[in-house]
Amino acid sequence: MTGHVYFVSSGPGDPDLLTIRAARCLAEADVVLFDDLSSGPILALCRPGADLVAVGKRAGRPSPKQDHVSRLLVDHAQTGARVVRLKSGDGGIFGRLEEEILALQEAGICYEIIPGVTTACAAAAAAGIPLTRRLTARRVQFITGADTTGNLPDDLNWAALADPLATTVVFMGKRTFPRLAEALVAHGLPPDTPALLAEAVGHPDQSLHRSTIAALATSLAGGRSDKPALILYGPLADPAEG
Repeated sequence: MTGHVYFVSSGPGDPDLLTIRAARCLAEADVVLFDDLSSGPILALCRPGADLVAVGKRAGRPSPKQDHVSRLLVDHAQTGARVVRLKSGDGGIFGRLEEEILALQEAGICYEIIPGVTTACAAAAAAGIPLTRRLTARRVQFITGADTTGNLPDDLNWAALADPLATTVVFMGKRTFPRLAEALVAHGLPPDTPALLAEAVGHPDQSLHRSTIAALATSLAGGRSDKPALILYGPLADPAEG
């Protein structure tokens, strides 16, 4: 007897940003393995009696190992359960989705991926700006600001990241952004390039801080909150420009 796993992307955390398919999967699931950033009001959509299992990872906090999470998915599905793996943002973007898929494939378990609103798009929407601009921001790139050790990755494409005509979104980058900004300036990106720090996007304590890459780097070097965040920089539109 083998169940089915649904990889459900929860968006940034606001239940109103879930897709209809995502909400339906939550309402029908027997087991929900949820990320830390997917907890809260979204879990109220689960059916009464569903088994809710916290498997989230947060920097600097004790977290389940990835192989343990993958094992849980397999074990629950092999009981015949309908399993939802609830991932924050869009699970296909820096969500370690592929590792969990491979575990299911090796066990012969069927799965479905339900996409969601990326936190990058939600942050831009909350700030009232687009991620692209005609003529001046024709490209968008998503990067992670931390490798498996929590440090700035050493294999970044600096020519691409210092492109003044691209909008760049940095996931998991608050701690390493001062080093990243220093390298960006060294590779030719002007220090007054606009930057946006978006914290707790989609949650009641959401905050948005407009700055420049140089000023933001200085601010983060002096201290930072423990709120989940991402950073956008590049030719960001000003809401006043319409």
